[in-house]
Amino acid sequence: MGPEKSVERSAEPESGARTGSMALPFTCLPICKMEFDYSLDFSQIDFRAHPELYRIGRGEQGVLLVEPYKSEILPHWRFKTPDIARTSAAEIYQLFLRYKAARDFVGMDMARKFLQMGYTRSRRYANHKSGRKYAKGTKEVLPDVVDPVKAESAKIFYETWQQVQQDPEYLRLKQQHRERYERKSTHS
Repeated sequence: MGPEKSVERSAEPESGARTGSMALPFTCLPICKMEFDYSLDFSQIDFRAHPELYRIGRGEQGVLLVEPYKSEILPHWRFKTPDIARTSAAEIYQLFLRYKAARDFVGMDMARKFLQMGYTRSRRYANHKSGRKYAKGTKEVLPDVVDPVKAESAKIFYETWQQVQQDPEYLRLKQQHRERYERKSTHS
């Protein structure tokens, strides 16, 4: 066998993209996911007025930075017991519906992120009573000690998060947002 060649994926939206003389075995879609931009001055940006600055990113990225949505959603975000989680998830879902009625994708996505964070944080506390995954000062994962109450809270958030994430209008507006604002430029 000869030396292995390193092939990088092109961010170019062309089919039959090439690196050197080697054809790549895929076509990069015109819409490429852009990373969440942490370099912005979040204290100065109203993302409702400037949705073009919002990047979806991965998972919960930016959930506690993007205003005015953080201030609108955070007061409703709780997960201590299943009853509290149920109320919280329902209130955040109502905010999602309000943003949806206004065709406000950034608000819809922020509601999705808070629901996802409700799931991940509840799950963390379900597995680790202290909320700490690692032993203090180390990278050693602490053993899971399942708390069924927090696990139920996690389930409530998970179900609502999945409902939002699969909403046809959310998916359509997400695609539209990516096409409009997250298309990587082919001109550098």
